[in-house]
Amino acid sequence: MTTLSIPDMSCGHCKAAVEAALSSVPGTRDVKVDLASRSVTLGGTALIPDLIAALHEAGYPATETG
Repeated sequence: MTTLSIPDMSCGHCKAAVEAALSSVPGTRDVKVDLASRSVTLGGTALIPDLIAALHEAGYPATETG
């Protein structure tokens, strides 16, 4: 599992945009967004740089938290 911090995510619209951006990356599975902690946990074979790039392109800069 990968966890990403997305500090600019704050509402339901943000959650939907983040889910859509991550789901567009091949190999992404089990996306779980937590608005309270402004983070997302996901599985699959997608590369972290590709996930972060997709989020950045959607307007949500992210960093890996572990």
